[in-house]
Amino acid sequence: MTLEEMKKELSKRLGEKRYRHSLGVMETAVFLARRFCVDEEKARLAGLLHDCGREYPNGELLSEAERRGIPIDPVERAMPLLLHAYIGADRAREFYGIEEKEILQAICRHTVGGENMTDLDKIIWFADMIEPGRAYPEVEKLRKLSREASLDEMVLVGLTDSILFVAQQGRLLHPMTIRARNEILLKGGAHGRP
Repeated sequence: MTLEEMKKELSKRLGEKRYRHSLGVMETAVFLARRFCVDEEKARLAGLLHDCGREYPNGELLSEAERRGIPIDPVERAMPLLLHAYIGADRAREFYGIEEKEILQAICRHTVGGENMTDLDKIIWFADMIEPGRAYPEVEKLRKLSREASLDEMVLVGLTDSILFVAQQGRLLHPMTIRARNEILLKGGAHGRP
């Protein structure tokens, strides 16, 4: 399937707002890939398709993940919206013809992160936070980091902000998000600074 065919399908399967978001993540991912010398085509595809699992209504994500045999941890069972990333990776492979494991992994990790994140994983995760349609108090700070900081520095700040926001909302923290943050700190990729 060509990129244009993928866009056409996504525009039919996602709502207009979610489709615009996907285009924004794609464009932001390409910018970041260029900046950090990561394969731009992989970033383009992962960015475009990162939310393709959102074609399923929120109320169906749990049953769809179970139908697909996707392992579900207690946090995901309590917050099924997180499952759209794993379902999306499956959909990218089965419907959009994506076979490259690096792209599928980036789609899979775009919501909560994870251990041993590749540069592409980090780019898609961060692009989802700062794409042009996002509007929240810290987004301009994060956009500035995307132009000035190292990849690990900007992702560390993004992970920290995300964890603080979720905790302040009284919601469950996904263990993979905490592991992703700790791993960056432990390897010193952001000079040990939160």
